[in-house]
Amino acid sequence: MAIVNNTENHYLKSGKNVINAEAEALVTLSSNLDATFVSAVEMILNCAGRIGFCSIGKPGYIGRKLAASFSSTGTPSFFLHPAEAAHGDLGMVIKDDLIIILSHSGSSEEIINIIPIIRKIGAKLIAITSQNESPIAKLVDLVLLTGVKKEADPNGQIPTTSTIAILSLGDALAITVSQAKGLTPEKFRFFHPGGALGKNQ
Repeated sequence: MAIVNNTENHYLKSGKNVINAEAEALVTLSSNLDATFVSAVEMILNCAGRIGFCSIGKPGYIGRKLAASFSSTGTPSFFLHPAEAAHGDLGMVIKDDLIIILSHSGSSEEIINIIPIIRKIGAKLIAITSQNESPIAKLVDLVLLTGVKKEADPNGQIPTTSTIAILSLGDALAITVSQAKGLTPEKFRFFHPGGALGKNQ
């Protein structure tokens, strides 16, 4: 790959443009939070089973992180890879679970294909997406919109702003739910017996 522009000023300008674009998207996301966010929090709090995160591609890494964050803050969670789900991993889903789908476009075929089976199992479904009229949005119980219109990548192709918005919205859910459950520093450290947190117990 040929280096198009290798000047120091170009590097700084490019880096700042990306960070500023992502920061602007998060400000918009925050200002657009409404009653659907409250409904999502209540669905999670009322879930008798576990919270599953289902996503593929770059949002898949976000899904794994969010599942870990929810579990570490007292809400049992797991990650469901849609491709593996179609090859047997749907067996980990039970009717009391709540599955949160992460998809910027809302049109990932691998996810669309397993939603009818999750429905038959009886689990509830939430989608975090940028497209309210997308196939996935039309198949779930509740839609949380990121409001992302374009990526920070100048070509509009590389998942950047979209993944940051999905992560931030997921973190907002995790922290809000943990506060509603009365998570204390002591309870949080209980789930972190290792590392620096564990040493502080």
